[in-house]
Amino acid sequence: MAFEQTITKNSQLWLAAIKPPIYSVAVVPIAVGTAMAYFDTRLFDVRAFGTFLAAAISILAWLNLTNDVFDSETGIDVNKAHSVVNLTGNKSLVFAIANIFLSCGLLGILALTWWQQDFTVLGLVSLCCLLGYAYQGPPFRWGYLGLGEIICFFTFGPGAVSAAYYAQTETFSASNLAISTIIGISTSIILFCSHFHQVEDDLAAGKRSPIVRLGTETGAQILAWSTASIYILTVIGIILGYLPLLTSIVFASLPWAAQLINHINCYHDCPAKVSNSKFIAVNLYLTSSGLLIAGLVWSTYI
Repeated sequence: MAFEQTITKNSQLWLAAIKPPIYSVAVVPIAVGTAMAYFDTRLFDVRAFGTFLAAAISILAWLNLTNDVFDSETGIDVNKAHSVVNLTGNKSLVFAIANIFLSCGLLGILALTWWQQDFTVLGLVSLCCLLGYAYQGPPFRWGYLGLGEIICFFTFGPGAVSAAYYAQTETFSASNLAISTIIGISTSIILFCSHFHQVEDDLAAGKRSPIVRLGTETGAQILAWSTASIYILTVIGIILGYLPLLTSIVFASLPWAAQLINHINCYHDCPAKVSNSKFIAVNLYLTSSGLLIAGLVWSTYI
């Protein structure tokens, strides 16, 4: 019985370390950029979409693994049982596997570059990778300065969404910038929520996260306004003609938004109870993004 419990616990730790829900932040920007391109042009390049999606997932795997490696060097993950480095006890191996994922991802982007004979997507993705490295990697470690959410916004919003749009259209548009801003905010909310329960560990490691700087109560208020901005910006985008009217179905995700805001407001200063807030944020991210995609695609048939 004890052996079975140990196996179950280890499986749960590995599942938490791999973080399957977080890979949605690789899938969603590519899907949104492609859907926006389809709405604007009625064209869909399956090969470009599939290649970019696989590359994005590989690059995110690199980010997740290297973040564990770099965090192990600062000691911030000393109490994090589900760190891949802590689970394996082999930082060098984890770092090597991470770089294999990065190489696979960049090979996919290079294939896109070759097909299009255009370096724009490669340039955008390379910039995103550099920002991703600067988040935790030495000597930058900008995440420790409280810049993680800004990096997240540009990397998974205008950066990734615009690259996916360009992979389909080989051009840019104001409509793509509008929707990529919304995606960037909803992605950053996930990272923002991950700080509420680890204030003590962040302080001990010298990490000045936004919650460390602002306090949990002010952080909860900012979270509420950031969440509301998803819907406010959608309405503005519709009024200005950048987004089709049907993207207003994003308001169907309001129950998840309300759940997140209420949860943070109630438990912002209770680490044990607020630790699951990032998963509620992922639910909001998936539902709101999925509804925006549905609105874009549906609009092409009306």
